[in-house]
Amino acid sequence: MSSILFRRFLARPMQVAYVLPSSKKLVARVLDHLDFGKIQTFVEFGGGEGCYTREIAKRLSSDGRLFVFELDPHLAEHLRKQFRDDARVIICESDAALFRDELHKHGIAQADCVISGIPFSYIPPRKKKEILHAVHEGLSEDGLFVVYQVTPELKGHARMFVACEVEYCIASIPPMFILTFHKAETTVKSKPRKKAKRSRAIAKVS
Repeated sequence: MSSILFRRFLARPMQVAYVLPSSKKLVARVLDHLDFGKIQTFVEFGGGEGCYTREIAKRLSSDGRLFVFELDPHLAEHLRKQFRDDARVIICESDAALFRDELHKHGIAQADCVISGIPFSYIPPRKKKEILHAVHEGLSEDGLFVVYQVTPELKGHARMFVACEVEYCIASIPPMFILTFHKAETTVKSKPRKKAKRSRAIAKVS
């Protein structure tokens, strides 16, 4: 167990949301299907104690960039200490919806992949939509938005994406849904016959 994550959960349960960091199997399931050879700029929402951040940094290219957004100041400082010697990793103690501003400060127009563990089910609908639209606009043409959550409810709010692939991982406490949102149909493994039909399917799931 990560003691700092547990302490921060007790202090801010609605923001931190998880008592335990993701299991190694869940982290692998989330990251293994991503093509890191095509990812130059990576964004992570909710870095927590760093279990995803560490694995992403291992796989990211030497000239890649990883922007990690963590609002909890104690967890953000914990991440800064872990990655103080890795210039590729930038810890941002700011709102995830404003991630494009941070990219622009570093001369980067868009991200190739955004991964998120923030508890969307606790976020008010208006803020949820703000984050989703920011991600959609801030992703490159073939970018992916990968979310791990205890429910698949976010699928019903993400109609701006052309498709969503869903996996369920029971090797986690609690078990997690892995939602991969696609900005372009070219990245979908099994492409829908018609974009409109796939969009309606997404809208019906909540």
